[in-house]
Amino acid sequence: MNLNHLAVVHAVATEQSVSRAADRLMVSQPAVSKQLRELEKQLGTPLFDRLPRGVRPTQAGTILADYARRIFGLAAEAEQRLAELRGLERGELRIGASTTIAVYLLPPVFVAFRSKFPGVKLTVDIANTHDIQDRLAAGLIDVAMTEGDADEAEFVVDPFMTDELIAIAAPGHPLAAGKTGGKTGGTNSVRAEVLCREPFVVREAGSGTRAVVERALSARGLAVTPVMAVGSTIVIKRAVAAGVGIAFVSRLACELELRSGTLVEIRTSDLKITRPLHRLRIRGRHEPRAVAEFDQLLKQAVADFGRRPSKKRGDRGKLVADHTAASMG
Repeated sequence: MNLNHLAVVHAVATEQSVSRAADRLMVSQPAVSKQLRELEKQLGTPLFDRLPRGVRPTQAGTILADYARRIFGLAAEAEQRLAELRGLERGELRIGASTTIAVYLLPPVFVAFRSKFPGVKLTVDIANTHDIQDRLAAGLIDVAMTEGDADEAEFVVDPFMTDELIAIAAPGHPLAAGKTGGKTGGTNSVRAEVLCREPFVVREAGSGTRAVVERALSARGLAVTPVMAVGSTIVIKRAVAAGVGIAFVSRLACELELRSGTLVEIRTSDLKITRPLHRLRIRGRHEPRAVAEFDQLLKQAVADFGRRPSKKRGDRGKLVADHTAASMG
């Protein structure tokens, strides 16, 4: 028994006529009759009683016709669901991102996506770079974005934005006013070696952000003295605002505090720490249309962030949005 046989049973049972079933299937009446006889012989039981006016399913025919109806109903439903998915009327988009990206960059992207495609469910996993890579490789997420170093041997790694790690302090901190440093380019700044003499609040050991900062300082023969190590950027910002020490954080993560004046940036004349934010893909894996739409909205969010003016200056200066059509696919 195959799908052609089931299609014949379904059509004959629905039309209660071999000739009308043949018209429905767009084949000849003898072809329908032949397939019915072959199937009845194969199953060892009659499926339809031939009556003077049409046909009527036997008990076996009724059972088989019911299964055929459900099978072809599911096939029609599958076609409808796929059509809706192509049109982004429904479906699910699973996103995995590192903390800074998920918390400080993606919210406007989520809002824009939901507004444009309200029938598509969004789910977001927030984890470190290693976990995000594992989930992408296992097919548990559709979109992966990380701040840490990515495995370029396993993934296609597209930098979509350059993030800067800046030094922040509580308002009124002497270094923030440039009292112990010189002036560079018309703005108060301090030298990195002066900055590193201060107490620091740092991320926990193993943090990608901490690793980037330590590498940048080590290249200049410098290091900081941690007085507190925590696993949360929010806690770091609150500790710095309370005067515990200075910290390096993503400009993305402290934009609101810089605007409101609850934190200030310490500018350095001889140190600039940047890192790429990555969009990861699996080589050869097909990405659904929802992913392409998400990428376009992400591009726009990156561009919008790059155009925002800072609190007291007309340019952002420290954050460069590298969002090209090539890097975002």
